[in-house]
Amino acid sequence: MKKITVQDIINITNGKLIIGDSNLICETFSKDSRNINPQDTYIGIKGEKFNGNLFWKQALESGAACVIVENIDFTQKDKEKFKNKTIIKVKNTLEALYEIAKFKRNLYNIPVIAITGSVGKTSTKDIVANVVSKKYKTLKTIGNNNNNIGLPFTILRLKDHEAMVLEMGMNHFGEIKLLTSIAKPDVCIITNIGTSHIGNLGSRENILKAKLEILEGNPKAKVIINNDNDLLHKWYKENKEKYNITTYGIKNQSDFNARDIILNQNGSEFICNINKKDEKIRVPVGGEHFVLNSLCAIAAGNYLNIKTNDIIEGIEGFELTKKRMDIKELKNGVKVINDAYNASFESMKATLNYLSEFNENRKIAVLGDMFELGDFSKELHEKVGNEVVKNNIDILICNGKNSKYIISKAKEKGMKEENIYYFENREEILELLEKIAKKGDVILFKASNGMKFFELANRMKSEEFWTNKIK
Repeated sequence: MKKITVQDIINITNGKLIIGDSNLICETFSKDSRNINPQDTYIGIKGEKFNGNLFWKQALESGAACVIVENIDFTQKDKEKFKNKTIIKVKNTLEALYEIAKFKRNLYNIPVIAITGSVGKTSTKDIVANVVSKKYKTLKTIGNNNNNIGLPFTILRLKDHEAMVLEMGMNHFGEIKLLTSIAKPDVCIITNIGTSHIGNLGSRENILKAKLEILEGNPKAKVIINNDNDLLHKWYKENKEKYNITTYGIKNQSDFNARDIILNQNGSEFICNINKKDEKIRVPVGGEHFVLNSLCAIAAGNYLNIKTNDIIEGIEGFELTKKRMDIKELKNGVKVINDAYNASFESMKATLNYLSEFNENRKIAVLGDMFELGDFSKELHEKVGNEVVKNNIDILICNGKNSKYIISKAKEKGMKEENIYYFENREEILELLEKIAKKGDVILFKASNGMKFFELANRMKSEEFWTNKIK
């Protein structure tokens, strides 16, 4: 494990040692004073709702060996009380975090894979990391810690790792640019350009521009893109001589294509030519979008010279991050799909398409609002209504102001009113489902995270919820 000392931190942050040992090795880092492990280095981050700098005493009392803070005046009493600890004062703790993470990244000569895109970042990260781990000890982003705080703290978890797979999220211009300047990826993956955050960025073309900031960290990096996405396909044709690009896709001719695709609720199968040999790939999660994610993992694994058998094994054995396409069959014969971590039109479309693959009794979609769509909100919610009808969903249940547009379009396209429900109160959704659910039903929960539909899904999966006998 590469070592970072207090003196290193002082040098790279222009910080000041208040008390302590400049030779102290900082191995682990934390921003949560409530969850400190012995010998952690605590970094006080000032957020929108709280100021982590104010909890420096709590961090030291809980076992931290060192704290990094800003705008704190230390008394002589403080210095005496914590004389066996180390305190570093910096101008800005967030900027200090970035610099420390950059320093740590540069200590490691290992392949770094960065993933961004409008949808599918986390699931793609999971499957790519599982493939890469077949050859390298791999560090990956936990959950969705993909922002300006989560990414540097992920890098600071590096120990004896041999590769790193990082997810990069954004809401505005400049955010990916910051993340890639810290991570300096060797492989840059863009899964797609959709409509997530279009309310902030104004157009899909601007979303593409924001996502392409990932290339600024290392212009010579391998670039892997979804060639089926219209904007990425166009960008590839215009830039294929400028960058080292590998493509994957189903519809458009690409470096890695899937053919003879078999989709079902329990997974998928397809054929892909890898190193001039046709290989059968089995994906443990259903849906065409997971075929695309698998192709992405094949492209990344092949670039890193991972054996074909190991690539296939990595795809067939990967597990999704919780809250993403979490499927559970209950004892009463009802299946619940919890895909309520986040939502955009593209992810709604993909999940409804997946729901349509179930051949059970009825397909029930519980849909809520999609956020950060701005002036495009009405149009995109209406497009979801189109997808509901197109995928032959039997029962539609909605909650949220903008979900009314889903309903209006579904009605317009011919869905019967007796199969459509709208509730102002989320609790009424569960009351209805308790009454109408039948053995064999498949119930999908899908909305932006702020709608908290994952709470509904989790409650429904509990045995305590079911008080009535399933018909």
